[in-house]
Amino acid sequence: MPKRILQGVVVSDKNDKTVVVRVERRFAHPLMKKTVRRTKRYQAHDENNQFKVGDMVRIIECAPVSRNKRWAVVTDQAAAEA
Repeated sequence: MPKRILQGVVVSDKNDKTVVVRVERRFAHPLMKKTVRRTKRYQAHDENNQFKVGDMVRIIECAPVSRNKRWAVVTDQAAAEA
């Protein structure tokens, strides 16, 4: 099964080697048929602390790095390989 890749915006980079990424998904409300936006925050591993608040990043599923981190930020080189 392929690993999921999500795209979002970095909202926090205060932790060492960790960024918090806000991922937004849109869907049609089942009854009202209006487009609804829902966001979720993911903690992702950033080995070199290279991403800052406001950066658009892609994250990929990975093995657990810590208690809350199950995602890693995809660099441009890794995205080209995937």
